[in-house]
Amino acid sequence: MSSQNKKKTKTGKTTTGKRIFEIIQIGSRSDIPSFLFDALLITIVILNILSLILESFEQLAFLSGVFNFLDILSIVFFTIEYVLRIGTATYLYPGETRAKAVWKFITSLDGIIELLTILPFYYLSGFVVFRLLRVARILRLFKINSTYDSFHVILAVFKDKISQILSSILIILILMLSSSLCMYSVEHEVQPDVFPNALSGLWWAATTIFTVGYGDAVPVTIMGKFIGVVIDFLAMAVIAIPTGIISAGFVENYTAIRRNQSKGEERAGLITITVNPDMPYVNKSIGYLEDNEGSDILVLIRDGVTGVPTRNIILKSGDILVCRRTD
Repeated sequence: MSSQNKKKTKTGKTTTGKRIFEIIQIGSRSDIPSFLFDALLITIVILNILSLILESFEQLAFLSGVFNFLDILSIVFFTIEYVLRIGTATYLYPGETRAKAVWKFITSLDGIIELLTILPFYYLSGFVVFRLLRVARILRLFKINSTYDSFHVILAVFKDKISQILSSILIILILMLSSSLCMYSVEHEVQPDVFPNALSGLWWAATTIFTVGYGDAVPVTIMGKFIGVVIDFLAMAVIAIPTGIISAGFVENYTAIRRNQSKGEERAGLITITVNPDMPYVNKSIGYLEDNEGSDILVLIRDGVTGVPTRNIILKSGDILVCRRTD
C-alpha cells in the first residue's frame, strides 16, 4: 500500500472516530443521529427503571422473562456505549495522549457511573442497587438545553457556596449533638430503654430538627418537653440557613447568566464569539479553548438554547460563546 493510501486510510479512521464521538456525545438538535442516540438512551434508561419497579410486584412474576431480556439488551447497549466512549476519549480530551485520555475518562464521574451500571451484571449480580445508577446517566442528556441550564446553575451554586453550606451543616450537627446530650441528661432515668446513652438521642434530634417526628422516641418529663420546644424553635432557624444560602445563590447565578448574554457587541469586558468552521477550536472542548486562548467562557448558546458551559463540551460550528478575556 502506498504512503498516500495509508494516509487516506488513517484519515478515514480518524473521521469515523470523530463522527462516532459526535453521535454519542450530547449533540445539537440538528444532528439527527446524535439526537436519535440520545433519545434511545433516554428510552432505555426509563425502561430499566420501570422494569426495576415492576419486577418487584409478585403479580407480574409471569413477565420475568421480559424483564430479564430487557436487562440483557440494556447491558449490551451500555457495554457497547462504554467501549465507544473509551475508544473516542482522545476527542473528549484533545491534546492528551491516548492512554492519558482513556484514564481521564475512566476516572471521571461519568466514566465511573457508566462502569457501575454494567459491572454488576458481569461480576456483582447480587448488587441490584447499582442498577439505580442508570438514572444518573439521564442527567447527561440535559447539558445543552434549558433544563440542564437550571441543573448546572444549582451545581454552580453548591460550588460557589460550599464553605457557607458546610458551615451551616456543621451548625446543624452541633445542634443535634447538643440536643442528644441534653435529652439524655433529663430523660435517661425515666426512659432508659429509649435514651440508654449520650448518643442515643441523635435519632430523636434528627427527626425533630428535620420535622419528621416518627414518635418512636419522645420526651416525657416536663424538662424534656421544654427542651424539645426550644430545640424546635432553634431547628426552624438553623434549617433555614442552608436553604437561604442555596436559594440566594441560585438567583444570583441565574440572573448573572441572563445579564451576561450579549447580542454581539463588547460590553463590560465581555465579548461574543460565533463559532465558524474555520476557527481552530471547532470540534475542540471548551476547556481546550479556555486553556489555549486565555478566555473564560461564561455562556454557551446552541440552537437558540442558553446553557452554562462545562469544560468537556465540544464546540460546534454555529455555537455562540459569551466569554471574558483572562490574560
